[in-house]
Amino acid sequence: MSSKRYDNRFLFKNRSRVYKEQLTNRNIKHIEQYNTADFKELSQNDIMELTTRSHIWKLGDKFYKLAAKAYGSPKLWWIIPWFNQKPLESDYEPGETLYIPFPLSDVMEIFYQKNNR
Repeated sequence: MSSKRYDNRFLFKNRSRVYKEQLTNRNIKHIEQYNTADFKELSQNDIMELTTRSHIWKLGDKFYKLAAKAYGSPKLWWIIPWFNQKPLESDYEPGETLYIPFPLSDVMEIFYQKNNR
């Protein structure tokens, strides 16, 4: 199953002054990037529909590694922070519990129902 996390997001040309020196040094005029995603939160009903496996966060953990092990693809890394409502790996402390939702088909169905309206 492929990831379509860039659906409903637009690509823009970032010419921010913050990057002026880097752009000049690389002889480029802009950086193309996607706008920041605004994923909808899960409701309690959504969460209750899914099975989860707990994982104790430890040093060296990465979302993409957990996704590769859980779902067979590192490209699905974004599901884990979306489900846990903590978008960055730095949001987790060693010893903290996070949850990996299953089955993947149900997770994806809930995600697209919530975010493609």
